[in-house]
Amino acid sequence: MPPVKLYPGKVDAIAGEIISKLSADGDLEVSSAHEAQLDAASVLKEYIRVDKELTERAKDVLEIRGLSASQLGRTKRQLADQREFGLGEDGVVWICNQLVETFMQSKHVDEVYADDVTLRRKIKEIVRKHMAVDDELDAEVRNRLKNLQEGTSAWEVEYAKVMDQIKTKHGIKGE
Repeated sequence: MPPVKLYPGKVDAIAGEIISKLSADGDLEVSSAHEAQLDAASVLKEYIRVDKELTERAKDVLEIRGLSASQLGRTKRQLADQREFGLGEDGVVWICNQLVETFMQSKHVDEVYADDVTLRRKIKEIVRKHMAVDDELDAEVRNRLKNLQEGTSAWEVEYAKVMDQIKTKHGIKGE
């Protein structure tokens, strides 16, 4: 499965879609859709915060131990495992579990009618769809770079530049 990434620019859209879908399907009854959406967004923002924190801690560990940058992913995964935090596909599961827990405790969710398995399945579909945005961005960038030979330094420079432009266009710049 391709790497999945949650962009801060997508948080409100994901949270809104989750609350809309679960409410429309009769899985949740909310007193305030806006407030329930803010509750869901807070879970997504916390995921992003912890993910960034783990990346920074992993970089620090590499520096202290004198390890190469190629060890970053493995080190970050070890740190995440220690905190019982999911990365990649496990991150989607972590987000789903946190959201279900949040719905059970939120004062803005009046009633939860669906079982946890159903809620997780529906949330997972929405979150995965939005987190798979990297594939769509990569395809769009590659489509624009057809005239350059992949693997050349010119292609690498142009790829980064076009990716930056496309992220800005899609409102996910700076992640």
